[in-house]
Amino acid sequence: MVAGFFIFGLLVSFVLTPRLLYANKTTIRNYSIYYSRQLNKTFLQELEQSNILIRSSELYDPNLKIDVCLKDGSSYPDLIKFVLGKDLISSFYNKIILTGDTVNYDDNYIQLEGHKWNLIQMLAHAQVHCLEFNRYGLWHSNPIANHPDWKWEGYPEYIAKQNTDQQNLQNNIEKLLQTEGRTNNGWIKFVDGKETLISFDEYRLLTQYCIEIKGMNFVELMKDTTDESAIRQQMINWYNKKQRN
Repeated sequence: MVAGFFIFGLLVSFVLTPRLLYANKTTIRNYSIYYSRQLNKTFLQELEQSNILIRSSELYDPNLKIDVCLKDGSSYPDLIKFVLGKDLISSFYNKIILTGDTVNYDDNYIQLEGHKWNLIQMLAHAQVHCLEFNRYGLWHSNPIANHPDWKWEGYPEYIAKQNTDQQNLQNNIEKLLQTEGRTNNGWIKFVDGKETLISFDEYRLLTQYCIEIKGMNFVELMKDTTDESAIRQQMINWYNKKQRN
């Protein structure tokens, strides 16, 4: 038993202290970036652009210090995948870790199982999860708090996806319905060629509807007890009315 506690404590130490598994660390504003090879300058620009996105969130805290852990030879991302499971970018506490199969900074994507996601937007999404944790703490954040996925994931998606073709709710709903109505394999593609899961895009639009049409803020959204199917029906009714006018 003592050995078990020792191993568990060692694992927690490595998870919470990425510096132990990286050769280099660079601090830029509130970001501590951990990397093993040369730091890519394009990535720094993409990180800055993701920061611009999250400033629109009411949860934004300019004093929150965030650890950014790159996938460039360190065993840390593999450790996180072992602990948390496979993902594009893992986020917990004040840490975001690139864990996808491939990262291409020049073309702004992170790839997992053949699908390319917008890297800037995924960095923003992961940071919003850190902001959620910063606001609510461990016991009131997912997965422990078990908030509905459409809210907990939809809000980061809403903050992150601000490309020109992603901003108008009516157009977004139309695109979602068209994609749902044809063979899609569960994915939706945007103008920049990047993708996301249809379920995540629906979460985003439900959140966008609640914030922009119903006038909710994040706290009100999280407290609202209306279930997901009812919110979707309200959103579709709103869309149909807009289409008739």
